Amino acid sequence: MAYDQVRADIMRADFGVEPGLSEKPMFGGICFLLHGNMVGGIGPKGALYRPGKTAEAEMLALDGVLPMMQGSRRMGGFVRLEQDAFDDDALRQKLTDVSLAHAASLPPKE
Repeated sequence: MAYDQVRADIMRADFGVEPGLSEKPMFGGICFLLHGNMVGGIGPKGALYRPGKTAEAEMLALDGVLPMMQGSRRMGGFVRLEQDAFDDDALRQKLTDVSLAHAASLPPKE
């Protein structure tokens, strides 16, 4: 199952041209990284973001945001955006801003 190219382009535009931002094929989709640290991505199951563990509960309180699951294991610090909520520009922007701030707080990986 392929990822949605249109949604990948929307996420690409949301993340912008941040210095140090890159893309990497991963998990059957594309991950967006800031200085080598994952910010978010789009895959066959939709969009995911990495707000970090300290902001995770706040993001999960937003309508349309779910815990990120890998099989039966919950991935701490990551959230998934429901397919129906993806079109909410303000919600995506909130997740984008928090995820970029979290990645910027981490030491670069190169």
